[in-house]
Amino acid sequence: MSCSLAPQRPGMPARQISASSFAEEFDTARNRLTKLDFEQEHKPGHEHEDESPIASPSLSSSDSLTSEEPSPLGSEDGDDDATPFTPMLDPDSDNVADNFAFAFDIDGVLVRGGKPIPEATEAMKVLNGENEYGIKVPYIFLTNGGGKFESERCADLSRQLDMTVSEGQFICGHTPMRELSSRYRDCPVLVVGGEGETCRLVAESYGFHDVITPGDILKANASTAPFRRLTPAEHAASRDLLSSRRRRRRPEVRKLSDIVISAVFVFADSRDWASDLQIILDIAQSRGGRLETRSETFDEGPPIYFSHSDVVWSAAHEHVRLGMGALRKMVETVFEETTGGKKLVTHAFGKPQVGTFEFAERLLRQWRAEKHGLGLGTLHGRSQAPAVRTVYFVGDTPESDIKGTNAMDEKSGREGTEWYSILVKTGVYQEGTEPRYRPRKLVGNVLDAVHHGIRREMARKKTATEGRLLSLDEDVFKKVGEGRMPEIVERVGPFSEQ
Repeated sequence: MSCSLAPQRPGMPARQISASSFAEEFDTARNRLTKLDFEQEHKPGHEHEDESPIASPSLSSSDSLTSEEPSPLGSEDGDDDATPFTPMLDPDSDNVADNFAFAFDIDGVLVRGGKPIPEATEAMKVLNGENEYGIKVPYIFLTNGGGKFESERCADLSRQLDMTVSEGQFICGHTPMRELSSRYRDCPVLVVGGEGETCRLVAESYGFHDVITPGDILKANASTAPFRRLTPAEHAASRDLLSSRRRRRRPEVRKLSDIVISAVFVFADSRDWASDLQIILDIAQSRGGRLETRSETFDEGPPIYFSHSDVVWSAAHEHVRLGMGALRKMVETVFEETTGGKKLVTHAFGKPQVGTFEFAERLLRQWRAEKHGLGLGTLHGRSQAPAVRTVYFVGDTPESDIKGTNAMDEKSGREGTEWYSILVKTGVYQEGTEPRYRPRKLVGNVLDAVHHGIRREMARKKTATEGRLLSLDEDVFKKVGEGRMPEIVERVGPFSEQ
């Protein structure tokens, strides 16, 4: 039976609860997970390039995700919401859920146009313990957005939501590109997108040692993009590709055609689509990535990686705006048009690629092991913490958030973690339309999503508890009437869902 009124929060100081988010715990779990990954990747005989947990990009020309049967589209006031009740909580558990968690997209779910969506701060308070069950629920953030250091994005989100968000909780579109730095560490790579020099600095912090930007190329040859002129500030910030300092490092480089780009990374949305498109196409059509050359076969270009493939996203404007996925489609389409029909295959990270969700699940597993002292097992030779039973992913874009969540749930199967997709109406989704990829639940906003997930879990817990009590024999129930509760606890055992 659905609940028409939002539950009242307990009367307690808001900042006291909101400040006690899971930031430090996830930092610890993330650092441990990184260490385990490093040790695993450097074991003798380990095939590093094929086994990376998050960095294997899916090919874009043909959709890599399997099609899925649409789930019933829940209504905002669906009848699967649980009626509030007093939960049975283990007093020694610190009232922290250990078997379900939330994952959130950011733009269109928590923030829109740089400002928090009204219900977002309240939703975080609910997860941090201000709910009718007195339970705290762990959460992480998965966004296709980028263009800044992860620490800067976390600071922005912390300020917007009036709470602490750590890098350990935060996975953005270009985070997986860190995994490719060892492959291209000392090779020239082109990094595209973002404001000013920020993406170059982010790439260098990831371990890329020779990062070139479109501005560097335009500074070296202004005719590369005929309608683009660098401003004085851009010209000063761009690096001289033929400087004596650079030649000391690479004495073979005496002209632009001596520079060989090994890979192209689109870290963030382009600020100048025309010139970025031209430069990416030049490299895609080059002889092995060599600047200012043309291939005769158009199949020699280096790999091109996009941090995500969202065609549109939710910004401050009343209508959705074009995103990186639109540039990606332009690159592929114009390449085909200008090469006589040749196909260009590019690669993408981020949502809806399943690898991003797999990394998020591993992070939640590690958090669960750290928080609740659960032992680590192994799976395919890799350390593996016990699974979180359910992850509620809250997004606003059917083509990335819902598609990816449903694909991850399908891959997990009946015995794996349940990935439960929730679509909110505050972003890309348009009221009254039928989403191409259907969520398990459609709600008005992120607060509705949080209430729905928590109530669903509490209802499942109540059902499981009642089922166990009903399995007791009549003799035990007689003891209940005699007030002999300790014997029931001993007979049933403490309740703990797996």
